[in-house]
Amino acid sequence: MAGLGKKVLIVYAHQEPKSFNGSLKDVAVAELGRQGCSITVSDLYAMDFEPRATRNDITGTLSNPETFSYGVEVYEAYKKAALSSDIVQEQKKVQEADLVIFQFPLYWFSVPAVLKGWMDRVLCQGFAFDLPGFYDDGFLKGKSAILSLTTGGTAEMYSKTGVSGDFRYFLWPLQGRTGTCWRGAGAPGQGSVPLCLPFDG
Repeated sequence: MAGLGKKVLIVYAHQEPKSFNGSLKDVAVAELGRQGCSITVSDLYAMDFEPRATRNDITGTLSNPETFSYGVEVYEAYKKAALSSDIVQEQKKVQEADLVIFQFPLYWFSVPAVLKGWMDRVLCQGFAFDLPGFYDDGFLKGKSAILSLTTGGTAEMYSKTGVSGDFRYFLWPLQGRTGTCWRGAGAPGQGSVPLCLPFDG
């Protein structure tokens, strides 16, 4: 999946550099660098990344100033190159990457809010997908994605009979978010591969 000359973006969502997630990120940077990859890290907490999807994401004139519809306005703003600079910078990183790794702890069976906000704002219509133009025809279909996450519980807890339920079911919407943009990202081994580790932090 990675190798000499490949460009890798790690979207990292944890507050503590000395956490297990931080260590996983550091190991990925070191190992992928050893393999000859070029690595960029978006450390969302360190960047103080804005997770809220608001009117501030559009720098130009709204297409409908009377009734604000975020999806419509961002789509139009993308086509007019009128998105906020932080979104544009992250989109450039994604565009340049061959592989995107999402490194995060599981929060309430989903991603941390800052990472959800990154997905909402960066992977917008026009840039990552369109209608039509999603799933197998997503605009990032030539790229790969990995979901690398820690669960804060044991493997048994996330089994079919475990108290938290089969982890494949709550990974489904996470893979769906990437699957909309990356070809085959809903199926492990094709585009988006889940890596779950039963450790907290």
